[in-house]
Amino acid sequence: MAPKVLISDKLSEAAVQIFRDRGIDVTFDPSIGKDKDKLLSVIGEYDGLAIRSATKVTEKIIAEATNLKVIGRAGIGVDNVDIPEASKKGIIVMNTPFGNSITTAEHAIAMMFAVARQIPEANASTHAGKWEKSRFMGVELTGKTLGVIGAGNIGSIVCNRALGLKMKVLAYDPFLSEERATQIGVTKVELDELLAKADFITLHVPYTEKTANILSAENLAKTKKGVRIVNCARGGLVDEAALAELITSGHVAGAAFDVFKEEPATENPLFGLENVVVTPHLGAATTEAQENVALQVAEQMADYLLTGAVTNALNMPSVTAEEARIMGPWLKLAEHLGAFVGQLTEEAIEDIEVVYNGVAKDMNLKALNCAAIAGIMKATNPDVNMVSAPIIAKDRGIEVSTTTQDKTGVFDGYIRLVVKTELKTRSIAGTVFSDGKPRFIQIKGINIDAEIGEHMLYTTNNDVPGIIGTLGQTMGENGVNIANFTLGRSARDGEAIALLYLDEQPPASVLEKLKATGLFQQVRPLQFTAA
Repeated sequence: MAPKVLISDKLSEAAVQIFRDRGIDVTFDPSIGKDKDKLLSVIGEYDGLAIRSATKVTEKIIAEATNLKVIGRAGIGVDNVDIPEASKKGIIVMNTPFGNSITTAEHAIAMMFAVARQIPEANASTHAGKWEKSRFMGVELTGKTLGVIGAGNIGSIVCNRALGLKMKVLAYDPFLSEERATQIGVTKVELDELLAKADFITLHVPYTEKTANILSAENLAKTKKGVRIVNCARGGLVDEAALAELITSGHVAGAAFDVFKEEPATENPLFGLENVVVTPHLGAATTEAQENVALQVAEQMADYLLTGAVTNALNMPSVTAEEARIMGPWLKLAEHLGAFVGQLTEEAIEDIEVVYNGVAKDMNLKALNCAAIAGIMKATNPDVNMVSAPIIAKDRGIEVSTTTQDKTGVFDGYIRLVVKTELKTRSIAGTVFSDGKPRFIQIKGINIDAEIGEHMLYTTNNDVPGIIGTLGQTMGENGVNIANFTLGRSARDGEAIALLYLDEQPPASVLEKLKATGLFQQVRPLQFTAA
């Protein structure tokens, strides 16, 4: 059956046609985005949801999205999508960060010119039949210092344009390297230095916990007298009331805002002030930009629904169509390896090492790492995903390292996961066979060949007679069917392991009976997500 996509906001007809041409069943109804009850009633039918800014994808909507696999935002801002809830449901959230970059950067430059030369007020005055030439004394941009907060995709374009205007550019961005700063021709500084030196300040960061109110009343007070502030990024980055007071007092010479904390903005502390230029969130409002982002989101969503390719996702690493075809089983293997270790580990984890051997070393290791870490973390946090897992690991002080090796041994490639705690080190390795099925091939250095099932039982014991009989008899007497059975040992009379692939999870009473035999050091039930 063809995937179904709902387009609930206004989008280019060309984007609609892309879905149709690729065999996707598409519903194009922009009225649904403004009717939350209608969206709630129909969202369960769709595999994909394409939106702009009007549709609000709330926790309530996501709860009813029983089939939804991907949300595509035609544009960069995703304030209208509950990404954490989408991640919990396994829904990928994509945006199109590059389709409107030039348009937004150009709007910021235009706003800077407008506030520097008081163009809107001069225009209104002249239209009114006045000729107030002496009233509108502006300033040049040439030779002035521009402070850019956020030197990412859009911010770097603004930097480029400002350098063309012969401005000196200071950039504050914790993710900006000195090498990149030199490459784009700016001086990297800390925020306080930027505030103290900039004649103009422009913001180009997303709205997050760290950037919210970045130009607070306290930081605005640190700015150079006569500064002009431009915000074409997101509302909520600037304390608008504090800025209004500083404009009224004369400390800030002017401001140009395209975005506001509350939108639609029908009233605001900045409205009505002299030398404040305001526009109704027009940063991406050009014909070219709207066409670009619409086509881009349609292609991205179609690629994911038809091939598994992930591009510009906000809650998992990007995977190309070719990577998705080859890596699907390996991503599942990495997650299973992590899940195995995570379910056995009860102490705080200190180090995670992922070893990629043979063909595995040439794959998308970032995605594989995220899958492995997510598998580990899900044992204690079922809501973790491929994006949040590495962040959680970092917050817990866990060191994550990656090692690559040329092919060794009989397998074309494998992944080995080594997890260290204060008490012990655990290791497990796996590969993907030609049938596309992940397999465990080594646990604790003991070679095995184990299929991976949804319900499994892992035991460790000394290599003595009677283990197989005890396991089989105990499972049989209690109605637990064994689908597959794998044994391994380090040496005769040495350490041994068993992995049972079961049709259902064994009851706690069965586990207690096995422990009561005194034959086993460990008896651990394991669960793995179905393929």
